[in-house]
Amino acid sequence: MADAVHQSMAPQSPTSGHSKWGKWIGWGMSGLIIAFLLFDSISKLVLEHHVVEATTKIGYPLDVICPLGVICLACTLLYAIPRTSVLGAILLTGYLGGAIASKVRIEDPMFSSVLFGA
Repeated sequence: MADAVHQSMAPQSPTSGHSKWGKWIGWGMSGLIIAFLLFDSISKLVLEHHVVEATTKIGYPLDVICPLGVICLACTLLYAIPRTSVLGAILLTGYLGGAIASKVRIEDPMFSSVLFGA
């Protein structure tokens, strides 16, 4: 009797196909986020015209665009590495929270640009 109770309380490993799909969807979503943030950080590092225009429009000086690109790139790389992904996610939350706060500060339209950062 004790063996039956012990076996029923043992942790069950997920074997259904549903969990495999969830894993693939999670990897895909993470991949899209990483690709977008890499594009964003690299465009800041090379001072792409549209990025410079948008960043200066919200009140940031030109000389902070490259450091923002370095910060975004470092946080994204930390997020992309499985062992440091939690730290990267926390740092990206702060980075993107600052981006949203900057948009709210200048009263940018809520649904077009503020929610994009979220």
